[in-house]
Amino acid sequence: MKKVKLEIVGLSYSQTQTGAYALVLGETKGQKRRLPIIIGGFEAQAIAIELEKMTPSRPLTHDLFRSFATSFNIVVDEVIIYNLVDGIFYARLVCQNEVGKSVEIDARTSDAIALAVRFNCPMNTYEFILAKAGILLDDEAPTKTDNFNEEDKMEVEETSLIKKSADELQQMLESALQDEDYERASKIRDELNNRKKS
Repeated sequence: MKKVKLEIVGLSYSQTQTGAYALVLGETKGQKRRLPIIIGGFEAQAIAIELEKMTPSRPLTHDLFRSFATSFNIVVDEVIIYNLVDGIFYARLVCQNEVGKSVEIDARTSDAIALAVRFNCPMNTYEFILAKAGILLDDEAPTKTDNFNEEDKMEVEETSLIKKSADELQQMLESALQDEDYERASKIRDELNNRKKS
């Protein structure tokens, strides 16, 4: 299967889920699709600290793993997000030891990305995952935010997405992307995907 290279394009606090963050990955080439992933606060902190090149007073768990791996000549060559089941992303670390033996280790996606930034290794996924869960940002497309005022945005949170038509969901999705509210966009995207399956 063809791999698609990803990069981190955003990390923001969740306004609707306490202690959660929206990590947004984007294609480095091609259609510039975005892949929003909801992660926990600890993992978000671990990613942010490394991206900002900050040094905590004591090593975080991901820093400990890097030190441990480096001490035993283990290198993380790649992080691959290889599956998506019921809204949960699955990832693997592709590692190599000192004699060149390659091993794949299953990991939570958030942990895998926290390690990818520490080992400065590529993050990849497959086309079918981006086709299923990716959000295409189209700068050329006309925005529909004029038809979507603040009261409508509040209603999005209060009203179940199930009650909305596909056209309404599409408008809500475009509005969420315009506002860079990737968490809301991912929930709306999931509802649209569920309807396509039915």
